[in-house]
Amino acid sequence: MFTLSDQQLPYHNIPAHPDLRLDIKRLDLIHPLISGNKFYKLKDNIRTAQQQGYQQLLTFGGAYSNHIAATAAAGKLLNIPTIGIIRGEELEHQALNPTLTTAQQNGMQLHFVSRQEYRQRHEAEYLARLSAKFPYAYIIPEGGTNTLAVQGCQEILSEKDLQTYDVICCAVGTGGTISGLINASAEHQQVIGFPALKGDFLIQDIQHWTKKSNWLLVQDYHFGGYAKVTPALLDFIQRFEQQYQIPLEPIYTGKMLFGLFELIKQNYFVKGSRILVIHSGGLQGKTSLS
Repeated sequence: MFTLSDQQLPYHNIPAHPDLRLDIKRLDLIHPLISGNKFYKLKDNIRTAQQQGYQQLLTFGGAYSNHIAATAAAGKLLNIPTIGIIRGEELEHQALNPTLTTAQQNGMQLHFVSRQEYRQRHEAEYLARLSAKFPYAYIIPEGGTNTLAVQGCQEILSEKDLQTYDVICCAVGTGGTISGLINASAEHQQVIGFPALKGDFLIQDIQHWTKKSNWLLVQDYHFGGYAKVTPALLDFIQRFEQQYQIPLEPIYTGKMLFGLFELIKQNYFVKGSRILVIHSGGLQGKTSLS
């Protein structure tokens, strides 16, 4: 798709506690829309689609999906037509929000389906019907998470990251990014994920992609679930951005950093711990919820 050198990605030090080192790896700066973890999830999928002769990309998402936005942008950049199966048939008769508007402007065909139909997105029979309807389309799962995506996310951590840090922190959506980080992590490192959704299902999903055990999920900072926010979260994001000049969004990275700062207040980390935070991008989510 396109290449990326780790030297292109800045690390920002955040003086959150005098006894800890906290650095943020700015994956959000890769591309305005194909940013963060989405770059790593898509690159091997798109390469495989091209190698196998597919002429379109088809994927799934909700109205505020970073993955939908990134797939549409990648398709435009590479001149590959894209198709989005969007949850919520009622959206077809409403004004499009900024995420879907941008996806459409980048050439994505939007197909709105009922929530009942959308729940079939992982079922083989439903996927076979989509393949028959769109025979030239390479199908990428919701959120982009599959074997190739996990493989791509393993490249997020550089050799320097493996040698420098004790703890790796990231936001968690479908589990693909954290699974790649876990697989790539060194034996001495702990990987901590902060889910944006309620529920324990992610544990099983992550265990499908990795056999390692040096990870945990902190599930207390989803703020009610996906795309839900509170005044406390929004206030934290505003103060963080003013203090450190690093943009956040309230769906993933804002929740993750809110939770991390709470753990620091609780003295969760061993004195002298070196913590790396993965800024996974998704900043189009700021516009979607405004």
